[in-house]
Amino acid sequence: METLVNQIELNGLTFQYRESGEPSAPPLVALHALGKSAESWDQVAAVLGEKYRVLALDQRGHGGSARTSTYSFELMSDDLFHFANAMNLERFALIGHSMGGTVSYLFSETFPSRIERLIIEDTPPPFPDKPIEVPSKPSDPLPFDWLVVSSILQQLNEPNPEWWARLTDIIMPTLIIGGESSHIPQNKLQEVSERIPNCELVTIEGAGHFVHDANLPAFLAAVKSFLNS
Repeated sequence: METLVNQIELNGLTFQYRESGEPSAPPLVALHALGKSAESWDQVAAVLGEKYRVLALDQRGHGGSARTSTYSFELMSDDLFHFANAMNLERFALIGHSMGGTVSYLFSETFPSRIERLIIEDTPPPFPDKPIEVPSKPSDPLPFDWLVVSSILQQLNEPNPEWWARLTDIIMPTLIIGGESSHIPQNKLQEVSERIPNCELVTIEGAGHFVHDANLPAFLAAVKSFLNS
């Protein structure tokens, strides 16, 4: 299946996204993890693109999208809002992994009427925990803006309690996919699934945090079953 790589201007910034599937198919937007890019969804998009128009967005500071001086989960949620409007997506399915999963929670809490179905890969919204130290910048060139790391880690270390409080606003059918051997506490995913009114939690055995890389067939089986239900 052909993947088209396009650029679009949103709110004065240039963003890059990857598109698979028929333009007339139901839309599904995919958001990647910290330090990754839309390309990380290619294998998933190749399969879901048989039934969906899969739009994988390079979030700000990543891939072919703009490097800006400011980064936050809220700004990334705003970027998604502008992207959905620019692409004329009235309602769409949304899938987010890790950082992209937190952006997906925020967007779904803020604009619940826009989301048809929500799929989260191995992340709860940030919660108070032992502080994470910002690592020192690697000397090799990076495919993303290093400033994103310190900005996002600051939000992980000082999370907004509203992100958890508003999980009850996520009214669309939701699927959370956890990785059994992930560093993410799976009991936190369980807590999230109990707060979201219509939510199912699936744990993939033998997978870590990058579930769709570790066990693509099981990940796709869970996603397809949910989307078809």
